[in-house]
Amino acid sequence: MNRAPERGRSAPPADRYRRGERRTSAEPLAAAWEPEGATAPRRAPQRRGVRRLVASYGWRIYAIPVLLVLTALVVLDTVQPKTPGIGGGGGTNAAETPVSTPEAPPSELPAKKPDLKIPTAELPAGPDFSQDGVGTFKVVAGSGPRVGEGNAPKFRRYAIAIEDGVKPADYNDDAAAFARTVEGILSDPRSWIGTKQVALQRVEANQNPDFVVALTTTKTTHTLCGKEIPFETSCYHPPTERVVINVARWVRGAMAYGSDLAGYRTYVINHEVGHALGSQHAPCPENDAPAPVMMQQTFGVSNDFVSQLNAGQDVVPADGKVCKPNAFPAG
Repeated sequence: MNRAPERGRSAPPADRYRRGERRTSAEPLAAAWEPEGATAPRRAPQRRGVRRLVASYGWRIYAIPVLLVLTALVVLDTVQPKTPGIGGGGGTNAAETPVSTPEAPPSELPAKKPDLKIPTAELPAGPDFSQDGVGTFKVVAGSGPRVGEGNAPKFRRYAIAIEDGVKPADYNDDAAAFARTVEGILSDPRSWIGTKQVALQRVEANQNPDFVVALTTTKTTHTLCGKEIPFETSCYHPPTERVVINVARWVRGAMAYGSDLAGYRTYVINHEVGHALGSQHAPCPENDAPAPVMMQQTFGVSNDFVSQLNAGQDVVPADGKVCKPNAFPAG
């Protein structure tokens, strides 16, 4: 009768009784359970080469060449340079990047660079003015009442600003006086409110103005308005909703206005605000007639001269008509 193992001692593992296994001195002798003449089972012969890999990994072995080819294609596509996108962006394939619609150009920019010979477009002689600004603007504090017809189809709110870098001497050391001048021009009954189509109101910067009238250095003006016209000019810049008043013209005026600097300032405010209101350029209608305020009087009041600015387009015909300077749209 077999005795149960003593408490606290575990039964010896069966492997110790295999042939050739070592036993301890404390263990009793026991016969090996494997017969002396028994032979170990023969192992299956090792498979070699592709058959061995197939046997080990199955169908997955066939995916390895495909993965290697795909990896090579990805690396090749990454290393090769891309074709630059439309618009000169570079680094992006044109088929992958949608072409955005160009922003509206500044109001005084011609269709292409013309070869201009306009003696009346030159900047008059006069005092120095600010050349370099920093591209940031400070709104002049202040607001006013709504002016114009109560039922006018267009009601626009505006603010008044000065670029950082414009020297105080360019606006007589009084920013508030500059703002009152602009507000007074736009509140004149001969200005846009006199057309019965527009109502205007000066507001603070935090009151969401529709456009900003900004006195601007020549360098920043060239950046915003372009330099295709090789004369100092002002413009309306749609992307920033800014009426850009070139300090060079504010200080010196225009040939067509001669010594009437106040008259020219009135004109340039009304002309560029007219662009902000949606008005386009206009030609001189008759000899000796008041020039439309939307005629480019900064460059002259002769159709022959102004037509050159439009690069041969029919905005202003070269018909020999010459008008008189006029600063108001409803004079």
